[in-house]
Amino acid sequence: MINEVQRLINHEAEAIQNIPVSDQYERAIELIEKHVHQLHGKLVASGMGKAGQIALNIATTFSSTGTPAVFLHPSDAQHGDLGVIQPNDVLLLISNSGKTREILELVDLADNLWPNLPIIVITGNPDGELCKMANVTLFTGNPAEVCTLGLTPSTSTTTMTVIGDILVVLMMKRIGFTNAEYAKRHHGGYLGDKSRRQARLTPDQLSK
Repeated sequence: MINEVQRLINHEAEAIQNIPVSDQYERAIELIEKHVHQLHGKLVASGMGKAGQIALNIATTFSSTGTPAVFLHPSDAQHGDLGVIQPNDVLLLISNSGKTREILELVDLADNLWPNLPIIVITGNPDGELCKMANVTLFTGNPAEVCTLGLTPSTSTTTMTVIGDILVVLMMKRIGFTNAEYAKRHHGGYLGDKSRRQARLTPDQLSK
């Protein structure tokens, strides 16, 4: 079993290393900065199923690091939650297939409410219908799932998570997000205590 565990870890690690790197990341950061930090909109992340869970994680991580974001379930959007979207928002949509019906419908509904909202897509299919609607496409590399059936979202969601982490870190650097600002948003628990203690240190002390 030890050998099998190592094989699975290697599979996941290789998928991460093979995520394509392009100028689409810079374009995504520029869109988010413009609409959230300059126009005072927010990032609205959405996905269906496992991709939706990744979108929720990305949204909460963005919010805790200085970029207001919410998760919008695509099905709930059809029952009133679409109203959370405002005219200066930017959409972050996740679909491995690039053709998830609920996400495609969400794009149409959002466009009917506020036309021409910018769209960032994380997908394993850059030729999918969703990408034709996108301003920015971030490709996962479409790795084979580590699942023994090749079906369960596993490796694909790993790469989606990594792409989300990259966007968060790039945005933190872009806006100069500090320990003091983190502490304001994350008061409780170990991280809240740690961020408050670090906020009291000088830059030289933090680097040691």
